[in-house]
Amino acid sequence: MDTTTPAVFVNGELLKLHMSQRVRTVVQVMQNEGGTVLGQSTDNHQLTVKGTTSVPVTHFMEVIGVADGPQSIRAEICTDFGSNFDTASFNGLCKLANGEFKNFYM
Repeated sequence: MDTTTPAVFVNGELLKLHMSQRVRTVVQVMQNEGGTVLGQSTDNHQLTVKGTTSVPVTHFMEVIGVADGPQSIRAEICTDFGSNFDTASFNGLCKLANGEFKNFYM
């Protein structure tokens, strides 16, 4: 784990609070064309991820990269999490990591 440039856990709602920062999220791939993914965040926001690897539509993908817009991430690392992922748990983690337990995650 790289601790020199930490990535904040975010969902779609929290992404806009971390513009130009390194972030980490999970999206469900809805469309994948030419290195750009249109995905749905764990809290049902539509996000665009640029610079992705090929991940099948409907699969969940972890993205680590830089928030370059309120609904956009420039990807550095993408990992295919498969077709089964607990979105509610990840969404809860994002809220905790940006709330009362923020110091534990940054």
